Amino acid sequence: MDKVQPSFQDLIQGEKPVLVDFMATWCAPCRTMAPILKQAKDELGDGITIIKVDVDKNPHLAQNYQISGVPTLMLFRGGKSTWRQSGVVPLPQLLKTLQTHL
Repeated sequence: MDKVQPSFQDLIQGEKPVLVDFMATWCAPCRTMAPILKQAKDELGDGITIIKVDVDKNPHLAQNYQISGVPTLMLFRGGKSTWRQSGVVPLPQLLKTLQTHL
């Protein structure tokens, strides 16, 4: 039996915070963000889910959330956006912001 991938809406509906990284493979700042997000996940562990959304492969999502520049980070909890920032976010700033939402 095939494992069904949860939809984006399913992923952001939960009580656990979900950090969405709207990115593109051609974007240099997005590549800068990748190890920062990995470090944030290592630091915060199971307290948060971090997912990447390639805006080129998911233009409807980018349009729905009015993503005009990448990288754009959005934090969701219970289906609602609780924080949003575009550009590279340094790890200390990202952790401080995320910890206020956990």
